[in-house]
Amino acid sequence: MELSQQSIHDVIHPTAAFCDESVWKQAAAAAAIHDAREIPWEESLLNPKNRIDSLEPLEKPLWRIDGCTAFGTQFYAVPLFMESIPPFRVDVFIPEPATLSPELRNVLDMGVAFYTRDESRISQLGVTQHLLRLLQHWTSTLEDPRQIYQKIPFGSRIVFNNFPKDVSQAQVSIAPTYYLERQMLSVASFQKIWGPEVDLPQTVDIHDVVYLSQLHDSVCLIEYGGKTWIFKALTSYTKYLYHELRQLLIIQSHPNVMARPAHLITKKCSFGSKTAVLGFTLELHVHGSLRDLIPFLQVHNQVSLADKAKWSVQLASALVHLRETCGVFYPDLRLDNIVLTGSGDVVMVDFEQRGVWCEFAAPEVNAIEYVRLLAIDDEIPSEIRDKYATILTNMLPGWEEMGQGEDYIWPCKGYNVPWACLTPKEQEACEVYMLGRVLWCIFESSSAPQRAAVWLSYRWEPLVEFPGYTRTPPAMRDLIDRCTRGRQAGLTRLIVRRRDKLVLREFENTGESTAQDVQNVARDWWAREIADSEAWLQERAEGMERGDWNENYYDRPTLREVYDELEKFRKDNTLG
Repeated sequence: MELSQQSIHDVIHPTAAFCDESVWKQAAAAAAIHDAREIPWEESLLNPKNRIDSLEPLEKPLWRIDGCTAFGTQFYAVPLFMESIPPFRVDVFIPEPATLSPELRNVLDMGVAFYTRDESRISQLGVTQHLLRLLQHWTSTLEDPRQIYQKIPFGSRIVFNNFPKDVSQAQVSIAPTYYLERQMLSVASFQKIWGPEVDLPQTVDIHDVVYLSQLHDSVCLIEYGGKTWIFKALTSYTKYLYHELRQLLIIQSHPNVMARPAHLITKKCSFGSKTAVLGFTLELHVHGSLRDLIPFLQVHNQVSLADKAKWSVQLASALVHLRETCGVFYPDLRLDNIVLTGSGDVVMVDFEQRGVWCEFAAPEVNAIEYVRLLAIDDEIPSEIRDKYATILTNMLPGWEEMGQGEDYIWPCKGYNVPWACLTPKEQEACEVYMLGRVLWCIFESSSAPQRAAVWLSYRWEPLVEFPGYTRTPPAMRDLIDRCTRGRQAGLTRLIVRRRDKLVLREFENTGESTAQDVQNVARDWWAREIADSEAWLQERAEGMERGDWNENYYDRPTLREVYDELEKFRKDNTLG
């Protein structure tokens, strides 16, 4: 089964249990007809007029691509025809690959862009080189391409309405995002709604900042005041950005939690007199996240057990601090959100509180998240959607308001529905679960618990998958096992990504699984998973009504207990 946004809906999400299987039968039949037909010379890629002119790097490119996101449809394009530019975040959007011909998708490696995001790897793909040539030709037709960036809203888009082989046939438009600037707030607005107890950083106009490079969809490097900073900004759903800003400003300082923002980056909006807050700057930790770093260090024998023990203690200490001192829950615990400082210490980042996907999350969170995904899906039958919406309403009346709209509306306690359903003690048990998974990654020197994630390719794919062990000391294995009590085998036990396709794991290297096979297995697995989740939620509701519900259902240790065990392990082994 080819990767696409539809395959996410019909295989990876719980909606797979209720999707219309005739869709994939029709798709399989159409693909078979397409493969069997004799391609006319007029359409053949062997015909010179149908070939892409070249995919070689341009000698004098006018653009650079710093990465991509949105399943390979959004590219971070940087103009090289300008000496410097503020971080305006004018990205390039192309049609969804599924709407293009299979031949073109294959030639351009578009399936790989679905799960590959970083600049170093996507620069090798045909789609990136072709996009650069399309941009090159389009730019050459403009009288003054610098005008692209004049007086447009932050986060505007360069949109390719088609993706032709012939660069001269490209249809390009610029989509100004006035709606984005309208939902942004001013410093005065924050002062009014948050009050004097929230001390806001100094403001810096975006035109005084120089863009350096894009790291991922919400983070880029900028230069200001002779120093390199992280600039955090979103080009949609600013409510998450502003929620994180407030979290970082009110959290009490801790050496292993990201320090408060240093500056607010502002811009005078195109309409009216509002000067909006686009985002904020954070300290740059040059070594980056542990996700790609720790397997690299292990391969080169540059990470010791002492390092791993120290990082584990620091993480546990930070989580204890957030819970006991700040009263903040942290649903985003994974190696992507842990960075290494120049002094070799770890720091937790990303406080949007959106949460992690199910392979990282605790089963309690997943049970509620499955219900939420079904309650908001427009493609499944309405009676099924309404059933799960009712279940969610019984747990969290008014949950719909948390997901509606992109605007930040005060008062706000965040937008994570599953975590809002949980009691503080349940939240802590779920944090312990995630910490256990991260401890496994640290001691096993692995980027993630499972390999071949559907929406992300790791530079260093795990050779051993959770809960297997090869490097972890026995005492830590025991702790990790207790932290992850209640763990369940995920869908990846049955279905994996092989390059740009979803396949059955048992036939991963044979090519014998069909799209229909994959969908059938996914449907059956999700049906069981949803039934188990419903049963657990029913048991929870009845227990809470009786007043005897065990909020630590799986009997995991507390964060404080985990911290104490990690500290004891470090001291007993004289690891610093």
